[in-house]
Amino acid sequence: MDSDAAPSSLFSSDLVFEPCCRNVFGVCNIIDDRFALPLCPSCFCKQMSAADREAGDNMAEQDDNLQFSQTFQDLWNLMPAPNESENWEDIGHLIDASLFEATPPQPSVSPPECGAPPSSTVPTTTDYPGSLDFQLRFTQSSTTKSVTSTYSSILNKLYCQLAKTCPVQMLVSQPPPPGSILRATAVYKKSEHVAEVVRRCPHHERIPENNEGPAPKGHLIRVEGSQRAQYIDDSNTLRHSVVVPYEPPQVGSECTTILYNYMCNSSCMGGMNRRPILTIITLESPDGRLLGRRSFEVRVCACPGRDRKTEEENNSKLQEKSTSKTSGGTKRALKEPSQTGPRPEPSKKTKSSSSTDEETYTLQIRGKERYEMLKMINQSLELGDLVPLADQEKYRQKLQSKVGKREKEREAPEPKRGKKLLVKEEKSDSD
Repeated sequence: MDSDAAPSSLFSSDLVFEPCCRNVFGVCNIIDDRFALPLCPSCFCKQMSAADREAGDNMAEQDDNLQFSQTFQDLWNLMPAPNESENWEDIGHLIDASLFEATPPQPSVSPPECGAPPSSTVPTTTDYPGSLDFQLRFTQSSTTKSVTSTYSSILNKLYCQLAKTCPVQMLVSQPPPPGSILRATAVYKKSEHVAEVVRRCPHHERIPENNEGPAPKGHLIRVEGSQRAQYIDDSNTLRHSVVVPYEPPQVGSECTTILYNYMCNSSCMGGMNRRPILTIITLESPDGRLLGRRSFEVRVCACPGRDRKTEEENNSKLQEKSTSKTSGGTKRALKEPSQTGPRPEPSKKTKSSSSTDEETYTLQIRGKERYEMLKMINQSLELGDLVPLADQEKYRQKLQSKVGKREKEREAPEPKRGKKLLVKEEKSDSD
C-alpha cells in the first residue's frame, strides 16, 4: 500500500512524520491501527513502548483509586451511626484525645548491672578486710633472674613478666554468701593519672600473640585456667575488670588461688608508659555489696627479680637517710664531748667492748671471697677473746722481737760477688 493511496483518515493536520519514515522509505511498511500512522520499524517500536507505558500508568492509577475507595468505605461502615437525638459534633467522646497529645522524649537510663550500686569515678585503694577478714597471700619466691613473678612484702609490690602466671591466694575467716564474686581492677597510682582507664598499648592489641581466647584485646588483666571468668567494661567509668565466682578452698587448704596474667609491660608506649599501677581485688556479694578489699602495686618487666632487689635496696637507703636526718642533732651532741676528752687506745677499746658486749649482729656480705675473709677475721677475734690477757702480752712481745730481728737483717748490707763479709773479731784465711 502506497503512501499516496492511503486514505485521508490516516492523515491529519497535526501528524508529524519522522525523517526516516518520510525520506528513507517513502512508503508505509507498517501501519499502526491505533495511531493510523505510516512508520518505519524503529519508530513503530518507539510508539508502541510509549503507548504501553501510558496505558500501564493509567491502569495503576485506577487500581490505587479503587483500593483507596474500598478502604475508606470499609472504615466508614465500621463507624457507629448516630441516633436521631445526637449530632455529628457529639461523637468526639468516641475518640481518645490522648492519641493526639505530644509526649516529650524521655532520657535513656541504663539499668544498674546485677543490682550493684554505681561505681565511683575515683576508686578507693585503701585496704578493707571487712567482717570476713579478707586477706591476700603470695607464694614465696627469690630474686634470681630466672624467676617469672615475685612479691615484695616490704614494698607491697608484685613484679612479673608479660603474660606469665601470677598466683594470688584469697583467705577469709568464714565463707561468704553463695554467689559471691572476686573482682580485679587496675588503676593508676598517681593522682594525676587516676582518672584514666588502664588498658593495653596499641601494639600488643594488634599482634596475634597472646590474643587468643574470649578475653577482649584491650583488657590488661586476665584470668588463666577459668572458663567462668567474665570481662566487664563499666558503663559509668569505662574501667576494665575481670570477675570470677568465689570458690571455697579445697579440703586441707585454707586459701583460694586465682591465676592472673598481665598482658602489657609497664614501659609500653601508648599504654601504661612507665606509670605505676595498682591492682584492686574486691570480694562482693551477689547483690553488689562490698565484703572486702585489698590492693597492691604491680610492675610488669623483663627481669622481676633484678627490679625487686634494686627497688628494695633503694628503699632501705632512703629510710637510712631519713633516720639520719631525724637523729642528726643527737649524734652531734654526743660527738662533741668525745673530741675534747683523751682518746683511748684502739686495742683497749676493742678489749673492753668485746668483753662487755654480748649481743650478736648479722652482717650481709656480697661475694663468697669477702665472706670467707671476714669469717677468718671473726674467728681470730673470738680466739683472741679466749686467751688470757697475760698470755696475750707475752705473744705480742715475742712477735715484736721477731719482727725487729727481721728488720735488722733486711737493713744489713749484702756481700757483693759472693765475697764473705768480715767482722772485727774474725780473721781471714791468709792470716
